[in-house]
Amino acid sequence: MPHRPTRRVMIGTLAAGLLAPQPARATCLLTPQAVEGPFYLDPRLLRSDIREDRDGTPLRVSLQVVTLRDCVALPAARIDLWHADAQGRYSGYRDQGDRGASTVGRTFLRGTQVADAAGRVAFRTIYPGWYPGRTPHLHVKVILAGRTALTGQIYFPDAVSEAVYAGPAYAGRARRGRIGNGRDVLLRQDDPEGRGIAEIHPEGGGYAAALTLVVKGA
Repeated sequence: MPHRPTRRVMIGTLAAGLLAPQPARATCLLTPQAVEGPFYLDPRLLRSDIREDRDGTPLRVSLQVVTLRDCVALPAARIDLWHADAQGRYSGYRDQGDRGASTVGRTFLRGTQVADAAGRVAFRTIYPGWYPGRTPHLHVKVILAGRTALTGQIYFPDAVSEAVYAGPAYAGRARRGRIGNGRDVLLRQDDPEGRGIAEIHPEGGGYAAALTLVVKGA
């Protein structure tokens, strides 16, 4: 007759299964929310190259959107990106930059993309200029099923900003009011752990920056 496992053997086998190491559950840290700022527009410009006519150091920005729970990619997430030009001017508003220029009707350095199956998008832009009281940054918004899941800011290492600002598109400006990450009140307040500081490296005469945006799923 075939051997039948005893009750003791069955209990032991079950216990061994319960005590066996389980696959590690992926964990992600939530990307901090940040102030939207006064210069958000929604021109619904679906595009990856947002430079238009702006001069500056080339910058490729690669972003991936994942869920806080299990770090799962979020395909079809909408990502808006916008930032100042080399002279500290945002498009679409009056009184911009050192000389108070009007950029009403302009749409440079703004764009929207929809994430692919891996939750990824990439933008071609320029390294952002600075304006008094703020460290260099990009603004980003993640929208899931019509709901804003993240309004955040993306930052850069100070050493990279110093190198970029020695370039011709940026060098003519006075340093008055220019600060780094350590003195930026909003960065210290909203993102004290620096989760919004991008990984960045030189690429083809400019830079490539990457950041994972961790949001609560829809």
